Amino acid sequence: MSIRLYVGNLPEDLSRQELEAVFADAGDSISIKIITDRKTNKCRGFGFVTVKNDEQADEIIEKFNGYPLKDNALKVERAQPRTKDKADEGTSAGESAAVGAGSGGARRKGGGNSSGNNKSRRAGGSQVDSESVQPDPRWAQDLEKLKQLLAAQATNT
Repeated sequence: MSIRLYVGNLPEDLSRQELEAVFADAGDSISIKIITDRKTNKCRGFGFVTVKNDEQADEIIEKFNGYPLKDNALKVERAQPRTKDKADEGTSAGESAAVGAGSGGARRKGGGNSSGNNKSRRAGGSQVDSESVQPDPRWAQDLEKLKQLLAAQATNT
């Protein structure tokens, strides 16, 4: 069973050969992939290393997490499993949660619905269960502060 490791904090000007040189003494049975920007063809700051087993994965994490590469300390950890959702393509794991939670499925009037009607494309109607909608994690602290302020105002009046 192969284990996929996330390698983060890579420099923008890094080539695959340079990263292979870093992991060369880790063994021959590893494969390396650097994620690049489609337009500029530069490194997006992360990549993946695939190894054969758990022991080799643990060795690489122990040895290379924090390893200095072109003035950047590498971040090496086990990769999260891939998601099957097409909306998440091209986004990192943190961004995908924010994109899904922040949109709420709402459409603007005339906002690209080619059939001309304004009906929701959701299955099950337009009812949204407030318990299932999560706030955007980037604003969660501010939202919590606002809730506390509102609660304090409600008790004072």
